[in-house]
Amino acid sequence: MLMKDLIAVVLAAGKGTRMQSKTPKVLHHLLREPLLFYPLQLLDDLGVGRRLVVVSDDEDGDLVSGSLAAFPEVEWPRQMFQKGTADAVAAALEHLDGARGELLILCGDVPLLRRETVARFYRAHKENGCGLSILTAVLEAGGAYGRVLVDEEGTPTAIVEARDASSAELDVRRINSGTYLVDLDLLRQALSATDCDNAQGEYYLTDMVAFARRHGVKVSCLDVDDPDEILGVNTRVDLVHLESLLARRIAGEWLNRGVTIRRPETVRIGPRVRIDQDVEIESGVSLFGEISLGRGTVVGVGSQLQDTWIGAGVEIKAYSVLEEAAVAAGAQIGPFARLRPGTEIGPDAKIGNFVETKKAVFGRGAKASHLAYIGDAEVGEESNLGAGTITCNYDGFSKFKTVIGKGVFIGSDSQLVAPVEIGDDALVGAGSTITRKVAENALVTSRGRQKELAGRGMAWRRDREKK
Repeated sequence: MLMKDLIAVVLAAGKGTRMQSKTPKVLHHLLREPLLFYPLQLLDDLGVGRRLVVVSDDEDGDLVSGSLAAFPEVEWPRQMFQKGTADAVAAALEHLDGARGELLILCGDVPLLRRETVARFYRAHKENGCGLSILTAVLEAGGAYGRVLVDEEGTPTAIVEARDASSAELDVRRINSGTYLVDLDLLRQALSATDCDNAQGEYYLTDMVAFARRHGVKVSCLDVDDPDEILGVNTRVDLVHLESLLARRIAGEWLNRGVTIRRPETVRIGPRVRIDQDVEIESGVSLFGEISLGRGTVVGVGSQLQDTWIGAGVEIKAYSVLEEAAVAAGAQIGPFARLRPGTEIGPDAKIGNFVETKKAVFGRGAKASHLAYIGDAEVGEESNLGAGTITCNYDGFSKFKTVIGKGVFIGSDSQLVAPVEIGDDALVGAGSTITRKVAENALVTSRGRQKELAGRGMAWRRDREKK
């Protein structure tokens, strides 16, 4: 269900003092995405037309609004002072003069809410003809959540914050999630009648429930199927717990779509990852950012990928690290390889153990099988770089490029001092330092002449030490 005509407000101005951090709470990361990413992505998925995020009117607010460039259409109202949730929503309403219809209110620190849940919430709100609907959950222990009081028919009469609740009210198991659907005209009237006569001296958005009841407006609540969905983050313990829950959920979804995940409790897969069928993911793998894994690819134990494209049938062996790279079909990476930003590995190419690449383009079938650094380079098809090959691409001030043609063989322990070009089918002898262009089909070596002194080996040295 798309909600194009709906307006949404996300509350993200809280300081999060219990996080014990100078970073605004909604910018703390869950699976390498800021907390605020999740409600904003939810609104994208639901097709909500207009989205406002309330942030604090200080440098924290600047930091939050500047950190979510992936959502350029978001508006950023400012809350001048931290005077409660009603005050935060009032800041958003200043941007909504003349707007009519329904408003969806979400919390910026509640990352597990599902699209299906909000869609069901919206349908129930419309079908019941409500002026106000509250998304709720039934918990064994309500903790610091507000309690939703209902009458004998199950209709909400009020929400009481935990700090203001009596002992009897604290025994209520239905709690407020902080997610609402409300008619905008009703909301404006309710906020104008809200005061701060409570334990925290704040303006509570929850007071609109009692206001609606007093004025004969229909109010309803909908319990979520899974109470974990409405859990919020207030501490680092919460953050780690919710990341674990989200990681398990995402892994379960991919398992159901034809992806094998060994020991899913050890795997972390971000929300922007896309995986084809028959991919196999071993234990301890982390996949974050914009990632695409092609059909039949295997990601080995402990490997970490960030913002990387992987073609079909690729084998990424254990403990490899890939960041902002692209690997074409049939290639092999690792174990213990590192592909840095700008790396492009062609079909059937091989990057082996303890090889590091950066801004390196490998053609079809090209190989660097072990112990090499290849940076700012082009490596032609079927070329083979021996162990210890280094492109010397940096002189302390500028970077320079190395171009290696097709069918080239670079002997072990060779240094290619950029800018330099190696022609097709050239052969570079082991231990060479190449500083000038090498012609096609040439053999080049720059080793010094071997010198041998008979009888001057280790036995001779030990005899001298005894004297």
